[in-house]
Amino acid sequence: MHVWIVAMLVISALLIVRDMAKTIFSLRQKQEDIPAGQVFGQPQKERVEKYAQAFRKLADTFYGMPYRKDYLSNEQAQDVVWQAYSQVCSNCHQRQECWDGEERLRLGEKLVRALESGKEERRKELSKEWKGQCVHAYQFTQELNHFFQREREKLVWNNRMIENRLAAAQQFSEISGLLGQVAWELSEIVQPSREFADELRYSLKKKGIRLKSVWIMEREGSRKQAYLTMQAKNGQCVSALEAAEVLSELWGDTLVPVNTSRCTINGESRTVHFTEKMNFQALYGVAKVPKDKERVSGDSYACCQEEEGKLILCLSDGMGSGMEASKESEMVVDLLEQFLESGFTNEAAAKLVNSAVILKRQDDMFSTMDLCTIDLYTGVCEFLKAGAATTFIRRDQWVEAITSTSLALGMGDQIDFETTSRKLYSGDFLIMVTDGVLDALPLDKEEETMKEIILQVHSQAPREMGRGILDRALAYCDYKARDDMTVLVAGIWKK
Repeated sequence: MHVWIVAMLVISALLIVRDMAKTIFSLRQKQEDIPAGQVFGQPQKERVEKYAQAFRKLADTFYGMPYRKDYLSNEQAQDVVWQAYSQVCSNCHQRQECWDGEERLRLGEKLVRALESGKEERRKELSKEWKGQCVHAYQFTQELNHFFQREREKLVWNNRMIENRLAAAQQFSEISGLLGQVAWELSEIVQPSREFADELRYSLKKKGIRLKSVWIMEREGSRKQAYLTMQAKNGQCVSALEAAEVLSELWGDTLVPVNTSRCTINGESRTVHFTEKMNFQALYGVAKVPKDKERVSGDSYACCQEEEGKLILCLSDGMGSGMEASKESEMVVDLLEQFLESGFTNEAAAKLVNSAVILKRQDDMFSTMDLCTIDLYTGVCEFLKAGAATTFIRRDQWVEAITSTSLALGMGDQIDFETTSRKLYSGDFLIMVTDGVLDALPLDKEEETMKEIILQVHSQAPREMGRGILDRALAYCDYKARDDMTVLVAGIWKK
């Protein structure tokens, strides 16, 4: 019950963020009469900051709750002994003699600690000592073990509740951080000079486009961005690329519509987001096969390009195989993709997904996470792994392996994700695989063999390269996959 309450709190928080974002950007549409050069949304910035503070306080409330315990407290251990006493010793005529003083209580506590530590020799030694002093020793130790197991189950349950609270706290904390970032970005969006806006309006008018408002974001160390609210005149339909050409000529840099914006401008007033043109383009392909005699693969993947010019590649291997493993890995991939597209950083998104896995976890189901994000402006690729298999980079006749020893998602609320980055160049390929691929190769030579296989495949098409790698890996296990096998390949080229 507590799990669902925590989950509903997190979902409610995300819905508040969504509705708040709608309100802010609808207000931006109405602010067309603000003097040129004035910062947009100062009142909204303060409002978002208040939201961020509220979520921060909510997270602190959850963090302030009791932390997990691995052992029974002294009071709990004594309570176990007294419960056994009430069942066995309370009606015994020798109880006064046996329980006079604290010696018998201390011996009972030692028995509880022996049960807790799992040291069988110590338990037998203490049980023998108890037997020499008590005529009902067998019944007492049986009851002691019974009440200990009940107390232990309560401890495990409480720890699970604490994990859920910490998972929720982690989510609220990350939401607070994201809102803080949004508040900062709101203060960076300004209207251009009156001269620039008038010249842009005039140039677009010649293209049959009516400009209603323009907002720009231009800060040191970051890419230029512009938001143009436009509509076509006289029922025309104009490509957004034409507006981009006009904007680029006036601003002095090549700008293009982001991939999530409208590609055409018609009679309906809409805002189009423009950003600087990327330096690289990327293609990807995937090849996969389920475990032998299984109809569904437990591996899931996602590839998408976000507005900030980053290509996101994610691969997840669900525990086991079949439909249940597929559901687990698919949830990881879907959540990660949504969080990243919403503006969370790689590590923040990974923490949120880990929290969600902990909240949902049943029967100790775990999933790996292999995340690669390629900046198509700089070519820098960031890697984040949680229990994932080795990733490979191929450049001409050279292959590099990116390894990890981190735990899978759901195995703890404070996972230390392993992160690293590499610079990719035109013509490089990124090869991501699940454990099933490497496990099919010769033992203790998995990485060396995979490097040889990658160099043997000469295709320049990512999909064909993935198929070639998978086919050669399957040959090592007589084409009978012992586990789900997935190969995800991406290549980048200079534009």
